[in-house]
Amino acid sequence: MHKSITAGIIGAAGYTGGELLRLLLRHPNVNIAFAHSRSSAGKPVYSIHEDLLGETDMQFSESVDANVDVLFLCTGHGESKKILEGMAIPATTKIIDLSQDFRLQANASFNGVPFVYGLPEFQKAAIQQAQYIANPGCFATAIQLALLPLAGTQSLQNVHITGITGATGAGQKLATTSHFPWRSNNISAYKSLDHQHIAEITETLNHCGADATDELHFIPWRGDFARGIFVTVVIRTSLSLAQAQALYQSFYARHPFTHVSESTISMKQVVNTNKCLIQLEQQGKNLVVHAAIDNLLKGASGQAVQNMNLMMGWDETLGLQLKPLAF
Repeated sequence: MHKSITAGIIGAAGYTGGELLRLLLRHPNVNIAFAHSRSSAGKPVYSIHEDLLGETDMQFSESVDANVDVLFLCTGHGESKKILEGMAIPATTKIIDLSQDFRLQANASFNGVPFVYGLPEFQKAAIQQAQYIANPGCFATAIQLALLPLAGTQSLQNVHITGITGATGAGQKLATTSHFPWRSNNISAYKSLDHQHIAEITETLNHCGADATDELHFIPWRGDFARGIFVTVVIRTSLSLAQAQALYQSFYARHPFTHVSESTISMKQVVNTNKCLIQLEQQGKNLVVHAAIDNLLKGASGQAVQNMNLMMGWDETLGLQLKPLAF
């Protein structure tokens, strides 16, 4: 039995904040000290996250207290750094930031303390020793997991990627392209070849020796569903399908949430879980890699809890044995 810790959530009224609340309320080793929201302060948590009615009587707080064991930042991009600059952070407090503020090496520190990029399949040992974590982006997580096994074996040249994401990937604030009449029975591309996650993906792959700068060509799509990400990567390789399959199986053998399937995968297999499923196909010298995750869990809050588990020296699956929706 591990000693319980305290956790605080800043930005708890949004989608990722709500997912963190759901996970931490059921985590055997965590007590939630506060769930902060500027817009909903004083209201019951279940007034925003209606599925939590009967689960907790907690209210959103207006104030924050950095004197917790783990502080989660579920804020908009550009806000996390400002919030931290306005707080006195105890040296003992661990921080997990879900925004993009500290993901790139050029900005990956605060008050002299480095933020470690929190993709466990990439650098689990560094995460276990970290004080601060920059949680990866959702598309970035899926694409990196699709490419990581190859990154150490060959350069990644002229890589073509498509990916589709649910409406929750755009955040809770209403916009034209997340409004139901627009999104329903509809699909569109956005940020073609210019998505913000490409930079963090490239840094990771280059760290592994892949020389991927300017080689990733990514077209993201908006889907007419609430949650989930499905990406497809096409890359030239000299590996046979059997060799690639063996490489991926070996690479992920020690990672409990990433699984390589020999049959067709679908997004519903991963929605409501912290899993990533990967499937390989081959046509000639083109290797096709499919990867599916839940954008709010493995792509955000679930991975944040996985990182917390690693930082605290716990089993990384603790509190993350979640049920897929299936149908």
